[in-house]
Amino acid sequence: MQEKRPIVEGLEKFHSQKNISFHVPGHKNGLLSNLPNVMKESMQYDITELNGLDDYHHPEEMIKEAEKLLSSTYAVQKSFFLVNGTTVGNIAMIYAACRFGEQIIVQRNAHKSIFHALELVGLEPIFVTPEWDEGSKTTTHVSFETIKEALEKYPRAKAVVLTYPTYYGVTSIHLEKIIALCHSKNIPVLVDEAHGAHFQANKGFPKSSLQYGADIAVQSAHKTLPALTMGSFLHINSDLIEVDKVNKYLRMLQSSSPSYLLMASLDDARSYVERYNEMDFRQFIDKRRLFIEALETINYLELIQVDDPLKLLVRVGRYSGFQLQRALEDQNIYVELADIYQVLIILPLLKVEHDYNFAEIRKRIKHAVDVLRKEVPVSPSEIRHGKENFVSTLNMRIELINEKNGVWIPYARSIGRIAKGMIVPYPPGIPLMVAGEKITTSMLVELEEWIEKGALFQGEHRLEEKLIYVVEE
Repeated sequence: MQEKRPIVEGLEKFHSQKNISFHVPGHKNGLLSNLPNVMKESMQYDITELNGLDDYHHPEEMIKEAEKLLSSTYAVQKSFFLVNGTTVGNIAMIYAACRFGEQIIVQRNAHKSIFHALELVGLEPIFVTPEWDEGSKTTTHVSFETIKEALEKYPRAKAVVLTYPTYYGVTSIHLEKIIALCHSKNIPVLVDEAHGAHFQANKGFPKSSLQYGADIAVQSAHKTLPALTMGSFLHINSDLIEVDKVNKYLRMLQSSSPSYLLMASLDDARSYVERYNEMDFRQFIDKRRLFIEALETINYLELIQVDDPLKLLVRVGRYSGFQLQRALEDQNIYVELADIYQVLIILPLLKVEHDYNFAEIRKRIKHAVDVLRKEVPVSPSEIRHGKENFVSTLNMRIELINEKNGVWIPYARSIGRIAKGMIVPYPPGIPLMVAGEKITTSMLVELEEWIEKGALFQGEHRLEEKLIYVVEE
């Protein structure tokens, strides 16, 4: 059992010395800050790379030791702490695997950071469309047959990028077979495993993609482990990926002034996984079961359990997820996200010593549902999301798109036009349209569905004016 937390212990030792600050940051251990006291206290540990505190980009002491413990906990060759989120890990892994102009196979419901990486590196993406899951009413994993078809059509592809698990906690029964197929062709598999950092904590959780043979995986420790926001892990477990190349791009892309508070929280989160025992897991599962049973007694409330026990989908009759989200927020309950059909709840990864007031939560949820039932439901349409073409490419290369002028047009008249920007319902941050794609009827139907139900969007759009950005003809 690895109780040691090198970064946490190093910061505590440094703080105990009662040091004088003639260095950055300018808040001087919180002295000059006007933030609330509870926030100012933490600023005493918000320091910079001083003697005895190691160098984040060239670690030789406590950071190096902490990252070695991380690789041991996750049973991989090499691990890194990330202070710029999973986004920077996704970009770095794609930079390390591919060069400008090369082809890369990409899961179509990838996070927007993957699409940003494709543009930055200058790659030719081959999109593979995931399967639609009627149970969770979400797009999920890519089938083995689809990956096989993509590899046969595009044998020059240099890597395959997959998302596992989905934001909604759905895993893939095809992953191990897909990885084996790719490896038979010496093609690395890069996995955005943002929502799977806790999988290593107990065998009762789904397996990590790393256990199935993924070459590199990036995990958002802050999503399901007790780490600060922006804290992530990157793991390499393959000879098909050059560690030095990944490290090079991480040094280029990440801040030269890393947050020690963030790194300490990652050190602590790693320790949390290491110390999470069978009794902790059994207690979590028991509390989860009792909570679900309590919620199931609420009239009109429907619960959908998925592969990841930390995730729970909640629906109420023919009300949209956005309506349910607002009703819950009126009771000061904030869910992870809402979509057309439901809301997504992320449960806490409780240990034996933790308590969570599930009885009070159940009471508030019941009240939210009772109030919601007085509204008129905004019933979601039963639409089959996703495209019929399971292997596709951009209709215009990224570098050509950047050279073309753009024009704003009514989205109702955009069918057949080439998108010049992304439109991203957020959360979950999965692009509905990608620059370079030809806009289809099914895209617009889905877009109107999101708009009608009150979704928020990121990307290049003026949807409040019913306009989208396309390539000028």
